Amino acid sequence: MNQAYEPLRLHVPEPSGRPGCKTDFSYLRLTDAGLSRKPPIDIEPAETADLAKGLIRVLDDQGNALGEWAEGVPVEILRKGMRAMLKTRIYDNRMVVAQRQKKMSFYMQSLGEEAIGSGQALALNIDDMCFPTYRQQSILMARDVPLVDLICQLLSNERDPLKGRQLPIMYSVKDAGFFTISGNLATQFIQGVGWGMASAIKGDTKIASAWIGDGATAESDFHTALTFAHVYRAPVILNVVNNQWAISTFQAIAGGEATTFAGRGVGCGIASLRVDGNDFVAVYAASAWAAERARRNLGPTMIEWVTYRAGPHSTSDDPSKYRPADDWSYFPLGDPIARLKQHLVKIGQWSEEEHLAVSAELEAEVIAAQKQAEQYGTLAGGQIPSAATMFEDVYKEMPEHLKRQRQELGI
Repeated sequence: MNQAYEPLRLHVPEPSGRPGCKTDFSYLRLTDAGLSRKPPIDIEPAETADLAKGLIRVLDDQGNALGEWAEGVPVEILRKGMRAMLKTRIYDNRMVVAQRQKKMSFYMQSLGEEAIGSGQALALNIDDMCFPTYRQQSILMARDVPLVDLICQLLSNERDPLKGRQLPIMYSVKDAGFFTISGNLATQFIQGVGWGMASAIKGDTKIASAWIGDGATAESDFHTALTFAHVYRAPVILNVVNNQWAISTFQAIAGGEATTFAGRGVGCGIASLRVDGNDFVAVYAASAWAAERARRNLGPTMIEWVTYRAGPHSTSDDPSKYRPADDWSYFPLGDPIARLKQHLVKIGQWSEEEHLAVSAELEAEVIAAQKQAEQYGTLAGGQIPSAATMFEDVYKEMPEHLKRQRQELGI
């Protein structure tokens, strides 16, 4: 007996907000602050399923720090985190202006995401290696990397530490545990896992921290990294920054509609957490928990950071073409800087006067570094690394045929 069926059809996820209409953020699956349990670090991965589905939050709307995850976070870390976040935002603002002035070709800011990189950087050791994407400059700010070097890289000038071989914002700072940023999405995940495995093979104590965006989880490298991390219990923290948008594509297109990205980690045998990425206290606490787990040979941890990309994807992007222009003001997890400020003021460790003074101090630091960097040239000035540098750093010792080619160019 033949049964009649409707024609087959595919489901194409749609964002919950488009230009001209207010976004419905109810899809975020929020959890009240302080309700998520903090498990022992030796928990079995399958037992973290509830933590991968819910949302670990510490700070409530009044600035109170609630729950088990709030315990043991030093005030000095909170103050350092505030400075790192402020410095990141000020730096971003000035570099966007510099790009508009045609001093550099390209820039990507981390507006709204400053807590994630700075919080994790402060939870790691300086010799742990981070494998970032292009929106974790807050790691560099938290680790006090000299701004002049970073800005020279942005300006592609004669003092560019990478000699013009990378796009602006794709920094590489080995001494600060900041691995070369890759323009090919998701490569840093397998690189981070591999580095962590190498550290274990050598009998070292350093761990790795790898970063990826929600859109890049659709890349095959993401799944390969999870397999190797799980099988070999690599000492690595696998960070998925779910800022809701992969350039102009909503996170549901990458698979975030009917499940969470953290849930994929549990399915692969990896302890996983879903965390409020705009809550600095929660970021630090979750990162410290994952780092301790890795250091004790208990295996990797995957963390989905729920946040929002408040600005454009890059200076080449206009987000008003694909989402409401005022989305950021309605995002229910708020501004990470404002939330930490509210908490610090509440516990008597910050004030409006100190906030203004620190902001002015950091602004002056960034301005001074920018002026110094611009002395070595900007994009429009023609002060670029010598053409001779194209022959360098290819071989340990330059072979004769390259020496001859360099001589023929007269450089």
